[in-house]
Amino acid sequence: MSNKTISDNNSWNFNTLTKVNFAKKRQAIILAHDKFIAKWQKNRAWLKDPLTLQKALADFEILKESYSNGAEEAFYCWLRSEVEENNTEVKAKFNQVNDFVLSLENKLQFFELSLARLPKSIQAKFSRAKNLQAYKHYLEKIFATSPYLLSDGEEKLMRLKSQSSYYNWVKMTSEFLSAETAPVLTDSGKLVKKSLAEISTLSKNQNKKVRDDAATKLNQILVKNIKVGENELNSILADKKVNDELRHMSRPDLARHLSDDIDSATVDAMIKIVSDNFSVAKKYYQLKAKMFKVKKLKYHERSVSFGDAKVKYSYEKAKDLLRVVLSDLDPEFLKIFNNFDKQGLIDVYPRTGKTSGAFCAAESLSMPTFIMLNHNETLNDVLTLAHEVGHGINNEMMRQKQSALNFGATLATAEVSSTFFEDFILKNILRDCSDEVRLEILMEKLNNDVSTIFRQAALYLFEQELHQEFRAKGYLSAAEIGELFKKHMAAYMGDYVEQSKGAENWWLQWSHIRNYFYVYSYVSGLLISKHFQKKVAADKKFVEKVKYFLSAGLSESPRAIFAHMGININDGAFWQEGIKEIKDLLVEAETLAKKLKKI
Repeated sequence: MSNKTISDNNSWNFNTLTKVNFAKKRQAIILAHDKFIAKWQKNRAWLKDPLTLQKALADFEILKESYSNGAEEAFYCWLRSEVEENNTEVKAKFNQVNDFVLSLENKLQFFELSLARLPKSIQAKFSRAKNLQAYKHYLEKIFATSPYLLSDGEEKLMRLKSQSSYYNWVKMTSEFLSAETAPVLTDSGKLVKKSLAEISTLSKNQNKKVRDDAATKLNQILVKNIKVGENELNSILADKKVNDELRHMSRPDLARHLSDDIDSATVDAMIKIVSDNFSVAKKYYQLKAKMFKVKKLKYHERSVSFGDAKVKYSYEKAKDLLRVVLSDLDPEFLKIFNNFDKQGLIDVYPRTGKTSGAFCAAESLSMPTFIMLNHNETLNDVLTLAHEVGHGINNEMMRQKQSALNFGATLATAEVSSTFFEDFILKNILRDCSDEVRLEILMEKLNNDVSTIFRQAALYLFEQELHQEFRAKGYLSAAEIGELFKKHMAAYMGDYVEQSKGAENWWLQWSHIRNYFYVYSYVSGLLISKHFQKKVAADKKFVEKVKYFLSAGLSESPRAIFAHMGININDGAFWQEGIKEIKDLLVEAETLAKKLKKI
C-alpha cells in the first residue's frame, strides 16, 4: 500500500504519520513491549508495593505514549480505510496491522488484568498511596472492571474474535452503503450521480422536488441493502449477547456505562427526564408543519430548513465564522484550529468510497488529531465543523496537561466539548439579521436541539428494546427491526411527522446503533454544554473553568470533573434546566412566526 500524503488543501495530510519508517518503528514497538514484559511479568513485587508499582506504571505510560496500538502505522491505515472504504489494498493492510495490534494487546493484558484481580484490601492500599495519586483514577477504573473479567485465555479470545465477530460485519455494511451512487435531481433541474452521503443531504433540500427525489433514491438504496443490514445487525447483537453473558453483565448498556465511568442510574434518570418531555419535540414538529402549510411533514422532511434565504456556507465561509467565535472565546482555541487547518488535518468534502458523517480522532499523545467532515455548504455543516473542532480542541488541551494514561475522554465528557462551540456560531450569525432570517435560524437551532436531545434519547430507548427483543427471540427480521425503529421515532416525533413508507429502513444507515449505546452522550453533552454556554454568556471568566474541563481528560470521573464546576449530574433538576431553554426557544420561534404571518 502506497503511503499517501496530501492530494489537495482539503484532504488529510499524512506526512506527520508517514515520515516514520513503519518497518523500523514496528521493530522498536516489539522491542519495547518485550522489554516491558521481561521486566514486569514475572516480577510480582509491583502488585504489593506502591513504590514498585509507581515504577511499573511509569514504564507502562512510556509504552502507551510512543509504542501502543501499532503507533503511526496503525493510525494511518485506519484513517486511510475511512476515506477509501472500497480499496482492497487498504483493507488488506489494515487487517494485517490490526492483527499486529491485537497480538500486542494480548501480550500486555497481564498488566491491567493483574491489577484488576488484586484483593480489595490491596486495591484500597494503592488508592490511598500518596506516591500513586497521579494514577489514582486510572487504577480505580481498572478495579471497577474486576467483577466482569474472564480468565487470561478467555480475554485473549474475546479480543481476537472481535475483528471477525463484530468489526468486519459493521465495516461490510458501511462499505456497501458508501459504494452506492444514484442519479438524483439537483437544484439545477438536472439528474446528477451522487454518493449516499450527498443524497442524504439532498433529502433535506428546500426544493420539494429535489428532496422527494433524493428520499426516493435513498430508500431504494436502503431496500437494496436491507438484507445485508439484517444479517449484520443480528450477528453483532448475537456477539454482544454472548459477551455480556460471559461477563455476567446485568444489562446490555452496562459495558458502555462502565467504560464511560458513569453510573447507569445517572443515565437512566437523564433519559427518563428527556423522554418525559417528548412533548417539546412534538410541539416543534407541529409548529414546523404549520409553517410548511402541511398537515404532516414527511419523515425525510423533519429536518428541512425553513425559509427562502437559501444561504450557502462555503467551507471558507464556515471557517471564517468559526474563527470569529473561537477568537472571542479564547485565543488559544483559535490557535489550535488554525493549526488543524494549516497542517492539513481536516478532510472536508464527501466523495464515493469515503465513509459518511463526521468524526475527530486522536490516537495518543505523540500523534496529531485528524478531523473528517462531509461538507455540503449547509448551516448544519457549519455546526458540524464547530462540533468536530470542539473535539479537536479538547484533545489538544488534554495533550498539554495529561499523561498518556489520562489522555482521552469518555463519552460522558467528550460530547460536551463538541456541542459547546456550536451555539456560539448560531448566536454570531443571529446578530444584526432580519426577523425573517432570525426565524429561519431559530428553527434550525430547534431542529438541531430536538435531533441531538430528543431524537437521540428515543434512539437509546430503541437500542434497549432492540437488544431485549433479540435476546428474547434469537433473531429479528428487517421488518421487525423496522417496526421497533418506527415505534420509537414516532414516540418523540408525534402526530405531525409521517412515518412515511421506507422510513422503517432508515436504521440501516445509522452507524451509532453499532457503537452500542453511544447516543446517550449526545443528550448529556448538549444539556451540559448549554449550562456552560449560559455561564460564559453571564461571565466571560467562566471560560477558564471550561478550559479546566477541556484539559481534565481521564484524570477524574465525569461526576467529579463536573462537581468541580458546580454541576451535579445526579440531580434531575439540572437536566430539566437545559430542556427549559429549548421550551423558551420554541415560544420565541412561535411568537416570531405569528408576527411574520408564517402561521
